[in-house]
Amino acid sequence: MDEKAVEAFDLYLHELLKWNQKINLTAIRTEKGIVLKHFLDSLSTHLYLPKHGSFLDIGSGAGFPGIPLKIIQPASEMTLIDSVRKKVDFQRHIIRMLGLKGMETIHGRIQDKEICQNLGGRFDVVLARAFSDLQTFLALSFPFLKEGGRAIAMKGKMEDSEIRRLTETKGSRYRFREAGHLTLPFSTFKRTILLFEKE
Repeated sequence: MDEKAVEAFDLYLHELLKWNQKINLTAIRTEKGIVLKHFLDSLSTHLYLPKHGSFLDIGSGAGFPGIPLKIIQPASEMTLIDSVRKKVDFQRHIIRMLGLKGMETIHGRIQDKEICQNLGGRFDVVLARAFSDLQTFLALSFPFLKEGGRAIAMKGKMEDSEIRRLTETKGSRYRFREAGHLTLPFSTFKRTILLFEKE
């Protein structure tokens, strides 16, 4: 990362800590915890994303993974959606403070008919972290993806047998493409990233 990106993450970190004293945005309340379990975890999907494109982050909470990805991929178009107003307010505050262009935040639920009508078929990638079960995520993502678009689910540690069971896509409108496994730096936290392609 260049110096500008590092400064952006530093500002994001301190604003999150400050807001979290008054509003419960995240249960993680230490600098190290936020850097590891929010920032680095969010960036774990970076290798699976196109360098340019339009991304939708479902259930983004305090901006994860969407805002960290936008910081390191400024050319991407990023839309965040969350059903909790205070979290969307925080997202908008950070986006203004960091001067991030090509970002949109939406207060609402991904199931809302109006949101689906406005955003349907618009995105190259839909991604989510800790949002529902896999089949629900895939079903809700589908209308928002362009043909050939990717759905990326960020999950915890998963065994190969569990992945095979969950990614059985016969009869679905997705093709399972890849499972990535990683351990977050300076921790024992395991992450599995599941990548699907809309057929």
